[in-house]
Amino acid sequence: MQTLDWFILIFSLLFIVVYGAWKTKGSQDVKDYILGNNESKWWTIGISVMATQASAITFLSTPGQAFHDGMGFVQFYFGLPLAMVFICIFFIPIYHKLNVYTAYEFLENRFDQKTRSLAAILFLVQRGLAAGITIYAPAIILSSILGWNLNWLNFIIGVLVIIYTVSGGTKAVNVTQKQQMFIIMLGMFIAFYLILSYLPKEVSFSNALQIAGVNDKMNILDFSVNPNSRYTFWSGITGGLFLALSYFGTDQSQVQRYLSGKTVRESQLGLIFNGFLKVPMQFFILLTGVMVFVFFQFNKVPLNFNPTSQIAVEKSIYAADYKNLEERLALIQEEKKIVTLTYAKQINIDVDNPVLRKRIIALSEKEKNLREEAQGIIKKIKQEPNDKDYVFIHFILHYLPTGLVGLLLAVILSAAMSSTASELNALASTTTIDIYKRNLKSEKSDKHFVHVSKVFTLLWGAIAILFACFGTLVENLIQLVNIIGSVFYGTILGIFLVAFFVKFIKGNAIFYGGVLSQLIIFIIYYFTIHIYPSGKELLGYLWLNAIGAALTLGLSALIQVSMKNKN
Repeated sequence: MQTLDWFILIFSLLFIVVYGAWKTKGSQDVKDYILGNNESKWWTIGISVMATQASAITFLSTPGQAFHDGMGFVQFYFGLPLAMVFICIFFIPIYHKLNVYTAYEFLENRFDQKTRSLAAILFLVQRGLAAGITIYAPAIILSSILGWNLNWLNFIIGVLVIIYTVSGGTKAVNVTQKQQMFIIMLGMFIAFYLILSYLPKEVSFSNALQIAGVNDKMNILDFSVNPNSRYTFWSGITGGLFLALSYFGTDQSQVQRYLSGKTVRESQLGLIFNGFLKVPMQFFILLTGVMVFVFFQFNKVPLNFNPTSQIAVEKSIYAADYKNLEERLALIQEEKKIVTLTYAKQINIDVDNPVLRKRIIALSEKEKNLREEAQGIIKKIKQEPNDKDYVFIHFILHYLPTGLVGLLLAVILSAAMSSTASELNALASTTTIDIYKRNLKSEKSDKHFVHVSKVFTLLWGAIAILFACFGTLVENLIQLVNIIGSVFYGTILGIFLVAFFVKFIKGNAIFYGGVLSQLIIFIIYYFTIHIYPSGKELLGYLWLNAIGAALTLGLSALIQVSMKNKN
């Protein structure tokens, strides 16, 4: 990191924090603090919704996911546009009509207090965990690279977010996210352009796509009906649909974004805007990761991208074994570079040489086996073998020019701040409105609840920082966040679907049905996913969303019928 990089990084972050705090200071009533006084326009809502999703995890993990596994992850988002249309038609008009501060207020109107509390608590648990992960993601990367203490980085990132979120509430989140998304997308487009410019002159963008295809990185669609596969067209269009419905329709971190809209139409347009842009944005980020893969076909690539694990191995009794693997990888890389460049030249004269194709595939398989051997050694010394989250940051630090390193690090931290701010804002709002205010026996002023919301924002920020400090990198982070969500979202969505569409089911039935459904999902998750190594699960985690919703609907209906028969 050069002086210019530090200047760009610090200036970008301080501008966002100071601007957000100054622009939104002085919120005196609950409506202003939680809903931004319903002043948000559709494009602000759309950007805010996108920024809430686009955490540091998105820009760290997604390119690494594509580097290792290709473009198939994009299928995860196939159900999202359908979910946006569904929410615009059914959810938004009802939320606006009832003039609620949180999604869970609606549940008490439809059922009872305990059902409202159940949904709110399930949200608080899963979103509280996610908030810690969104802080932990950039912290662990920057810690290993810059040599800073991990806990201090967790603290710094968390405090920066808390400052402007406590100051201005929802309005501060919406205002700052516009600047953050600008920095994020500018940085990603520049990085993508530079990756292509760094490729050999014989390798065009079209050539790069073909090279990626030979290495099995461009398999976008998988129509196989296999419940074991995490990402297929069918899991995306069903499990992904249910996940998106729950996330955008019932998760307060998202609902709060579009409840701040001036009108129903503004909120609807904001979500549609997000629905149209989200899949292309994720496709672009994944494609960036694939281009990084192509780049490393012609440049030196580490055996494992995690620098902490690398250093630990080099200091261990397995240092010689690891060095041997590195030497073998260097030989494979040298041959692969020659073969791949020859293949690209032949493509330029419209010759797709099958012999060269087979040789590239064989060399890729050898490289894959070496990486697996390296991961085995890393596991022996009790270090984290997963390096997906380090691929893109390695490219940034080692190959981008001075100034752009600072910009891309600003991208990562801006993304972390935007997502974490939305999460803290939603956690505080839900705790204030659905737990504190609902159980308060005496009347209090708006100013009191604004103060309480700020206290809860600070409290949840502290909890997120503490969780980040005690967190461990047990999974590719973007998948870990989605797994946590999938464990809880199905039940929450099922409760809301019953509330909207199944009028004969009453409060007691949906409450006990929701509790039973969540317990069953915990059991299913443990015995089909948790106890198995990553990639070898009996059930793709996306299916938990559909199963949870179906269980909640079915069990609550059975309980209601049985209660009616007893009466």
